[in-house]
Amino acid sequence: MNVNQSSVTSGGNFSDEIILAIETSCDETSAAVIRGGKHILSNVVSSQIEIHERFGGVVPEIASRKHVESITLIIEQAVKEAGVGLRDLSAIAVTEGPGLVGALLVGIVAAKSLAMALGIPLIGTHHIAGHIYANELVQDIVYPSLALVVSGGHTELVLLEREGAFRILGRTRDDAVGEAYDKVARALKLPYPGGPHIDRLASESQEEIVLPRAWLEADSYDFSFSGLKSAVLAAINQHRMKGLELNEGALARGFQQSVIEVLVSKALRAAKQSGARQLLLCGGVAANRGLRAALTESCSAAGIPLLIPPNSLCTDNAAMIGAAAFLKLKRGQFSGLDLKGDPGLSLEKWSVNS
Repeated sequence: MNVNQSSVTSGGNFSDEIILAIETSCDETSAAVIRGGKHILSNVVSSQIEIHERFGGVVPEIASRKHVESITLIIEQAVKEAGVGLRDLSAIAVTEGPGLVGALLVGIVAAKSLAMALGIPLIGTHHIAGHIYANELVQDIVYPSLALVVSGGHTELVLLEREGAFRILGRTRDDAVGEAYDKVARALKLPYPGGPHIDRLASESQEEIVLPRAWLEADSYDFSFSGLKSAVLAAINQHRMKGLELNEGALARGFQQSVIEVLVSKALRAAKQSGARQLLLCGGVAANRGLRAALTESCSAAGIPLLIPPNSLCTDNAAMIGAAAFLKLKRGQFSGLDLKGDPGLSLEKWSVNS
């Protein structure tokens, strides 16, 4: 890509570099302006939850259409709130993947157009790298660190051996944890998205229907939640067949306790065995109060520092994309105008080159 290289600082001082970041991987349209990789000048998010709630989940075609309708206004608002001009920008960052391909393409086309018009670098960015580096917007990451990524589409344990170098130690073999929450909530006829409702019911209940834990092999860092989901459905069906009233709070608590115990246990074991100096909680499910509390307590007992972003930086947003893109800005690793949306983009392959 032909860009104005003078727009990016030479000599290693990047504290004044300004990135306009765009995120459209699923059902949030977001744009943010980030200075120096850590300072949020603006972070505008337009959610489509009310639109998709009636369908019980995200409808890809509708999500893409809404991104098209919103993207220009969201970018304009982000730049205005940041108090900068387009000519002050050093680079344009955009989520390259993973995500819904149609949704990704809306953001990518907008980012390409801006980068080409302004003659500045384009940086295709990994969505999960964004979730991980949302922590850098709050506190410095110390390496090596371990990230527990928990979202609607991902459940992974990622080792950060150095800045921008990702190695996946474990991942879900079936449902992501956020997906499992939504499916259980749907079975209980709770609104979408289901995670916050399950979390609330679990915290309010004094009773618990004990459900199985999927530990897999003794040394595995992988996860599996499909069996737990089936156990919940079986409990619901048994109550219905017997004509008994279901204690939804007790079932929600049993489900959440099973999820949390496995997530926390595997994360702590991986952190200790990898020599991680910090544990990072990342992704939309990081907003779950039960998980936050359990991980905080366990990390405190183990003497492992825990980083958790505020809820506004846990769910999908463009500020996190700007933070991750800054890793590649510093190294001059830019994307070409042939950038495409990649729903299966590998985090390990996206790692920055030292």
